[in-house]
Formats: sequence, structure tokens, C-alpha cells
Amino acid sequence: MEKLSVVIPAYNERSTLLSLLCKVLAVDLSPEGLSKEIIVVDDGSTDGTRDVIQRLGEDWKAVLAPVIKRKGLSARKLYRKAEIRAFLHPQNKGKTAALRTGFAQVTGDIVIVQDADLEYDPEDYHRILKPILSGHADVVYGSRFNGVERRVLLYWHSLGNQFLTWLSNMVTDLNLTDMETCYKAFRADVIKAIDIESERFGFEPEITVKVTKLGCRIYEVPISYHGRGYDAGKKISWKDGVETLYCLARFSLSSRVVHDEVLEVTLKKMSGLGHLNHAVFEAIQPWLGSRVAEAGSGHGNVTQYLAHEVEELIASDIEPRALDRLQEAFGENDNVWVMRWDMTEPLPLPQGNAAPDTVVAMNVLEHIEDDVAALRQARAALSDGGRLIVQVPAHEALFSGVDRRLGHHRRYSEASLRAALEAAGFEVENLQWFNFAGYYGWKLNAQRNRDYLPTGQLAAFQALSPYVLGLEKRLPLPIGLSLIAIARPA
Repeated sequence: MEKLSVVIPAYNERSTLLSLLCKVLAVDLSPEGLSKEIIVVDDGSTDGTRDVIQRLGEDWKAVLAPVIKRKGLSARKLYRKAEIRAFLHPQNKGKTAALRTGFAQVTGDIVIVQDADLEYDPEDYHRILKPILSGHADVVYGSRFNGVERRVLLYWHSLGNQFLTWLSNMVTDLNLTDMETCYKAFRADVIKAIDIESERFGFEPEITVKVTKLGCRIYEVPISYHGRGYDAGKKISWKDGVETLYCLARFSLSSRVVHDEVLEVTLKKMSGLGHLNHAVFEAIQPWLGSRVAEAGSGHGNVTQYLAHEVEELIASDIEPRALDRLQEAFGENDNVWVMRWDMTEPLPLPQGNAAPDTVVAMNVLEHIEDDVAALRQARAALSDGGRLIVQVPAHEALFSGVDRRLGHHRRYSEASLRAALEAAGFEVENLQWFNFAGYYGWKLNAQRNRDYLPTGQLAAFQALSPYVLGLEKRLPLPIGLSLIAIARPA
């Protein structure tokens, strides 16, 4: 059974916390096949909330028993497939710091953020979780402004929320209606991977920017809302609006997104280089057959063109997130099969499909320790007379911190790539350099010992690439960041 982790940051919420916990426990998630863990984090409360949470950590059932009895609830039903764990901050650090503590303790498969007051109704969990459970979303936002009943309250606060959402949408190119909502649900692997840096109420803009940069599939669903006024304990103020503006600017310009997942972030950045990706496709297009198996499809940078070009396409990867993205983007195409394929293993052909006449592996071999073994599997997968198309990073002398953090085992020379192909039983039909301008950018990063690709540098490349790549297409140059090889079984 999968588990939902509910993370509740609490600061001076003694009057509502236990009632809120009863509401969370009362949500029946058995139809979704989920158990619940509730993680409550006290953020240095001074009104007695801290003592309540400390006692919850010692014996939460005993603490909740009087409230459950007073409300006429069934303890047996509330306690079923649920647990509560408590954590304490010695002093107030802010909501985001409390969430960071909670996320670090998550053991569930899906995570949802729940405020400790009663503004948000846990019965909306069913609606929020549906896009993730159905496999369509990595992240879900619950919108207070999208078509369900809500308490009418605080016009200027609502206007401020809408203004900040509008600015956030400009930065992220999303069309959210409520960026500042508390109700956000995440696949656990997504939220635990993201490096959360802000404090106080900076979580909302930061996480919105970062899940966008990570290429997450984001859904938004309507939720009910029972807003409270400042006299009832509402804490957010205009100062937090200013912090939101700062966070939007800061994190939109930052390259820091996840803990040690540079490959995922770099792939996302590269997916935005449309001119480069199209130029890669144009370079291999003349060599394509009609039945193609693509290894390491990733973010679909080349897949998007192959899907419209060939009769049959197997789009593959080994990472679950990549496979989910590919399924979302291409799963409805009649000519595309999305599947897991580790290139060091035999290609698992879909039932009824003939062997591919082309295997495409763009920036895959450098990630595989035994590249010759992977090339042999590609050869075995091909039909008679088929072709292999590979792209690899070039120039062994450019191997740097970026390569190491991307999980590269090597960069290639013309001789080493040719030798690997021939050792696997191929003969090289064509070998060409690609991306002349990228060579100098990578060389600069290597000289400066960078272990990431600067966002500004990629933006400059994207602006200049139509002209540089156009020149390279008309006038092949004797150097490049990559090598593209076309090979046939010998």
C-alpha cells in the first residue's frame, strides 16, 4: 500500500491544531489505496502549541482522545492506517524552514502541505491527489479561485495573491490561478530532491519556480476555502508579499534547483534550447529509417521531431520521471511506444513490432561504463541492414566537473568513438563534428572549474544559435562540442 505524508508546519495554532488533526485523520483514503502519516513541526510557538505537539510525539492517541470524544467521532476509524510524528524547532525559523524539516522526515510516496489552521478542508485531498495517482502529474496545486465555494473575505489580500500569481506566471510561463495556495501535493521523490533555500513564506514562489525548472508536470484543481481574518490569527502580511517578489527574482535567476541532480536540471535546461535540438534532428534526419528505437529519450528533445517523422518509434529511458514525461507527451501517439530500455540489455520490443531499422542514442554512451557492451546490444536490436546513430561529447581534454556531475564516464575523440563502434561490430559510415560554438562555452566552464552550465550562458547561446548553427550547416567546421556517428553492422 502506498502512503500519503501530510506535512503540517505550526506556529501559535493551539486553538485549531487538534481539530485540524482530527479532520486529517477522518479523511478516508482507502479508495485510493493510501495509508497516512502526519508530520507536525512546531516552529518555536509561544502560545502552548509547542507543548501540545511535544505530547503528540509522545502519545498522539492519548492527546486526541478527549477531542475525538467531544466531537462524537470514532477513534477506531480515525486511527486506522495512520500515524502522527512530531518535531520541534527550538526557535521560530519561518514556515519554509518548518516544511524543510518535515520533508526530510517523509517516508510516504506522495506529500501534501497542510496548514495548522482550519482554512483548508482535508476532504479536498481526494481531488488534489487524483492527478498524481492517475499518473498525469508530479505536482498539484489546489486553487482557491477556480470555481468552488469559498468564504468571501479580505479583498486586498485576495488581490495581492492574484498579483503575485500573475508575476509568478510571467516568470515561470505557467497559467496558475493561485500560486500562493497552501495546498500543494508532490510526488515524494520530487519534493525530496528539490533544494529548498528560503525562509518564512518564501516557499510558495521558490517551489513554483523550481518545479517549473525541473520540468515537472503541474496540475491545478479547485478547492474549497474558509479564510480567516487577521483578528483570527492570520499571519501573512505585505512584508511577505515583498519577500515573494524577491524570491521570484532570486530563484528565476538561480541555477540551483535540486540536491545533486545536476543531470535532471541540465536536461531541463537543454530542452529549452529549441534551435539546438532542431539542428541535432536535422543532422541525423537523412540517415533515419521508418522504424526507430531511441535510447535515453530524457525530456524528449529529439523525440518530439522523431514522433512526426517516422512510422514507428520506441521512446525509452531508464528513469521513472523521464518515462512519465514521455508517456504524458507521446503516449497518445499511435506510432509511439514509451518503454523502459537499459541500453546494456536487450531491447524489449512491443508485441507485434518488427525490429527497428534505426537505433538512435543521443548523449547516452558517455553515461554507460561499458559502452562497447551497450553498442553490441544496439547492434543486436537492429534489423538486417539497419543503422545506428549516436551523438557523444567530444574532446577528452574537456572532461571537467560538469561531466562528472552529469554522470559522464568519458568524452570521446574521433579515434576512440570509431574504436568503440568497431569493437561492437559496426563499421562507421559517417562521422562529423557538431556544435562549434558550444565547444568554446564548455572549454570556458572547464577552465573555470564549474560543475554546472550557467543559465545566462545558455540564454546567450539560445539567442545566437540560429545564426551559428545555420552557418555550421552550410559550412561544416573541423571542431565541435559533440561527435555524431552513423554506423552499420559490419
